Amino acid sequence: MSIIEEKLQENFVTPYAICILLSAFLLFQIQPLISKTLLPWFGGTPAVWSAAMLFFQVLLTAGYAWSNWLAGRKRTKTQVVLQMGLLGMSIFFLVWLWRIWPSPVTPSADWRPADLSHPLLSIFLLLAISVGLPFLVLSTNSPLMQAWFSRKQAGKSPYWLYALSNIGSLAGLIAYPVLVEPNLTTSQQGRLWAIGYFLFVLLAVFNALLTLKHSQPAPQAEVVQQNAAARPTRWMQARWLLLSACPSLLLLAVTSQITQEVAVIPFLWVLPMALYLLSFVLTFSSRSLYRRGLFTILLVVGTAGSLLMLVLPQTHFIIQIVIFNFFLLIACIVCNGELYALRPPAARLTRFYLFSSIGGALGGLFVSLLAPLLFKGYWELYIGLAFVWLLLWVCHPPDSSKDQTGSLAGAMMVVVSMLSLFLIYQMGGSNSFARRNFFGVVSVRPGQIESGGESITILAHGITLHGFQFTDPELRTIPTSYYAKDGGAGLAILNNPHYGSGMRVGVLGLGIGTLAAYGQPGDTYRFYEINPVMIDLANGEGDYFSFVPDSQAQVQIVQGDARMALESELQAGQPNTFDLLVLDVFNSDSIPTHLLSQQAFEVYLQHLAPDGMIAANISNRRLDLRPVFWQAAQHFGLQLGMVQVQPKAGGDPASGGSAWVLLARDPALLQASGLAEHLGSLEGFRRDTRLWTDDYSNLFQLLR
Repeated sequence: MSIIEEKLQENFVTPYAICILLSAFLLFQIQPLISKTLLPWFGGTPAVWSAAMLFFQVLLTAGYAWSNWLAGRKRTKTQVVLQMGLLGMSIFFLVWLWRIWPSPVTPSADWRPADLSHPLLSIFLLLAISVGLPFLVLSTNSPLMQAWFSRKQAGKSPYWLYALSNIGSLAGLIAYPVLVEPNLTTSQQGRLWAIGYFLFVLLAVFNALLTLKHSQPAPQAEVVQQNAAARPTRWMQARWLLLSACPSLLLLAVTSQITQEVAVIPFLWVLPMALYLLSFVLTFSSRSLYRRGLFTILLVVGTAGSLLMLVLPQTHFIIQIVIFNFFLLIACIVCNGELYALRPPAARLTRFYLFSSIGGALGGLFVSLLAPLLFKGYWELYIGLAFVWLLLWVCHPPDSSKDQTGSLAGAMMVVVSMLSLFLIYQMGGSNSFARRNFFGVVSVRPGQIESGGESITILAHGITLHGFQFTDPELRTIPTSYYAKDGGAGLAILNNPHYGSGMRVGVLGLGIGTLAAYGQPGDTYRFYEINPVMIDLANGEGDYFSFVPDSQAQVQIVQGDARMALESELQAGQPNTFDLLVLDVFNSDSIPTHLLSQQAFEVYLQHLAPDGMIAANISNRRLDLRPVFWQAAQHFGLQLGMVQVQPKAGGDPASGGSAWVLLARDPALLQASGLAEHLGSLEGFRRDTRLWTDDYSNLFQLLR
């Protein structure tokens, strides 16, 4: 980075550089902050991050378009006045929001949407109101400062400032999971960010006035001649678009892949984004580290490793994270290295950035909008694996004896495309049913119990098993998997004093409705489910599952976010007085943290009968949720018990491994003869975590 250090020694450049660094830092601090705020409002699904990224990419394009249009104004004074007007509007809007929200960029809980039938529109609306204008202003800063620098420092390349901008972005991203998230609540983060934004505006105004004082426009004849000579061809602009779209597509595809496999936490959003930004730092300077031959070989290695991880999804998650992110970094360096080689003269700088941002937005549009409509699974990564080789082949067709990149790229494109199609076919061929929506991919497939050979039908959400049912008519009413009679929920139901005498059971998370199998005449089972596909399948669509239709209890299903529904019932004066409240929304990797907060437990306890119990399914491959429930139990004075079931060879074929937490006000409920003997040890987990609230949660510290 010595070239940047040299540039910072120039007095005129220093305020521009500081302003670019600060704006980039703030730009990439706000993305994980607001995304984490909205994540639990929409079911904790990875699609929230993809939707937010799409919004930010589109807004970034709008900011670059504004900069491109503004830089085209002949008079510097016109540019300065218009930009200062935009800065002033953003400050006014932030101050107004600060009066009605906990912080000017974190919406209050009463803004949480009640209707989730169009989640993308709801996310875009919330983002537009909360951070839209400040983000737009920040996105204009780097290209505009570079344009002003070029006007003053004629003949000097401004592209090192773009690398500097990405250093600031990288610092903002890394600081969030390392320093900001563990130590500050979201409202504190929002207030601190707003203070930083006010400082940025002051510095931006200073730079605008400095530009107005020192800049002198070039003679008109010289400008016309320079612009005419530098006008890019349509094919050149098309390559700008494609080379920018591919890294964006891969960024979202890799992020989605690893968050599905591990957990939807800011660290796993930040890591791929940080590598994406690092690729710009390494390529957008006169001392670019990109060497086509070397990185083509590294891309072969990364592609092979990624395909292997897709074939072996049970590989340890750390290995998956390393390999997928290695491929992402190399692919981004290749695309951005080729993009930098196609950069125009400084006179076309803002247009170059505009087309690059449009390409990034197109990649985001493909992943967030088109892919869910076109694909039944998460197949974007397969598309991206082939796309990067296609671009390398297009940029370097095999017509040169000196450079064999084109030939290798063409061969790899064919091989990767064929392998990807084969893997997609193999995955889809085993499913009887598959449907993708905002909340993920739900699939149904036939299976068989290994020990007894009984035929079953399995429901999976992504790679997480959500239940199975025997196909034999004589076995179809037997509760299975996590919900077998030796599991926590089964024991809590069978040993409840109200079992068989009008028991009221509430269940957060429907799955295939297995718990309805315990229903007796006169019982009420009330399920809360956010995903309409789950509801359709549980109700009997396709005749795959019949627990709900066959139940002897009265079964009610409430569609929507469970906590919002429970809160609405309380506001209407209709507490449910559940004898048992089952929390069955934590066994996938998309953890809805708003269902684990102090405020959530306050709602649960208001719906619980005085002698009621809470049973939470915490069976999870990646996350140990025991510390969260321990803190909640301590805070509310509840008795806590653990039921751990290990699958046994030759054991009950209906039973599967599971882990449950039981909570009750009355200790006697956990001492029931049929339940106490199944309670396990309360040792072996950390107890130094903070109590989660709507304003604070940290999944990273719970990773196994």
